[in-house]
Amino acid sequence: METITTILDLLQKAALLGGGIWSVWGAITLAGGLKDHSGPQTQSGIWQLVGGAVIITAAALFANLSF
Repeated sequence: METITTILDLLQKAALLGGGIWSVWGAITLAGGLKDHSGPQTQSGIWQLVGGAVIITAAALFANLSF
């Protein structure tokens, strides 16, 4: 059981890192779209931010799993 807990902790940390990086990249894309007045780029940045938030939420759910 300790191995499963260790694996879940590792998955949670990886998902948090990935979601954070995805959110930061979305913010950069959004800022570039706002600067250039580019609608599609702005929309893409917003959706990347939302996607990063969903990934981080999923990582929080990993913490609640118990065996």
